[in-house]
Amino acid sequence: MLDWLNSPAVTTFGAPTSWAELLGFATGMLCVLLVVRQHVANWPVGILNVLLLMVVFWSAGLYADAGLQTVYVLLGGYGWWRWTARGVDHTPLPVRRTSGAEWVALGVAGVALTGALWFFLERFTASTVPLPDAATTALSLLATYGQARKLVESWWFWAAADLVYIPLYGYKGLWLTAILYVGFLGLCALGWRAWRADLRGEPRGSESLAASVSG
Repeated sequence: MLDWLNSPAVTTFGAPTSWAELLGFATGMLCVLLVVRQHVANWPVGILNVLLLMVVFWSAGLYADAGLQTVYVLLGGYGWWRWTARGVDHTPLPVRRTSGAEWVALGVAGVALTGALWFFLERFTASTVPLPDAATTALSLLATYGQARKLVESWWFWAAADLVYIPLYGYKGLWLTAILYVGFLGLCALGWRAWRADLRGEPRGSESLAASVSG
């Protein structure tokens, strides 16, 4: 199975694109669209996506990103539980803003994660891009945690990570994944607007990307 996933499927910008990267592209786009719509199916689709990307990143020497996918599986399970759990009033988890205390905790965690990962990648791996690999890993973990708790500002973390991921993946020759993250950046804007509208209680049309679909 791994041999097949790593085998070339198509050629993108003169570089071979593996089946793992191609399937990661498709599941990644579907996952983010489901997050924008606040559909609980984003979590199982996202878990499949990160398992595929784990293969892609390890083959490309992006070791922190590869390891990050394991954490994503755990966070995916946590987010799936958070989104399906119901309180005493049986209402779904609401979108909310990040509190001041959460901003401090996220800031400290982000700096600590980036520093620790940078040190690890620099000293113990053959990573050629230790700092951007570490920074995007930390930003993505913070974004996934915020997404699991439906913090509207989680989209800011995703956008910041995408802005670094796009040139990073291009540099590594992962052109299809770089294009995927350009799409992710656009979806971040849609997701932020949709979640902010939900936060404000604004009406949403049934055909809108922002429509909330019951899980």
